[in-house]
Amino acid sequence: MDRELARQWLSTALDEARTGLAEGGIPIGAALYGPDGGLLGRGHNRRVQDDDPSLHAETAAFRAAGRRRSYRDTTMVTTLSPCWYCSGLVRQFGIPRVVVGEAETFSGAHGWLAAHGVEVVVLDDPECTELMREFISGRPDLWYEDIGSEDTGHDA
Repeated sequence: MDRELARQWLSTALDEARTGLAEGGIPIGAALYGPDGGLLGRGHNRRVQDDDPSLHAETAAFRAAGRRRSYRDTTMVTTLSPCWYCSGLVRQFGIPRVVVGEAETFSGAHGWLAAHGVEVVVLDDPECTELMREFISGRPDLWYEDIGSEDTGHDA
C-alpha cells in the first residue's frame, strides 16, 4: 500500500480519536475505506460514552459502513494496533488490509493478522503515539479497563 495514501486515510481515524477524547472517552479512531478510496465508515471508541464494552473504534467504523455483500476489497485504518476482538472482526469479514497508526503503546494483534495473510501497514505515527501516551498517563484506570487488564496502573 502506498504509505502517503495510508497517512491521508489515517488523518480520518485521528480526527475520530480526538473526538473520542473530547467526549471523555478513549482516544482511538478508525475508518473503513473501499477499493476506490472512498470512505465507507468512520468511528471512535465509545465504550465510555455508550456504556458499551463492545464499541471499539474498529467496530464503530465497521457498523457505520453498513452492510456490504463483501468486505474483501476494503482497508481498515486505525490509530492503534487492533486488539484481539477487533482483529477477529477483520478476519471474520475478510478485510485484507489494516493500516495501523502506532503499535508502540499497545502491540495488539496486528502480528497475528499478518501471519494470517492480512496486509498490515504500521505507520509509527508520532501523533498517534503521543495521543495514547498522554491518555494512558492521565487515565491509567480507564486504559487498563479498556484493554481488559486487571492492572489498574496505580501502585498498591
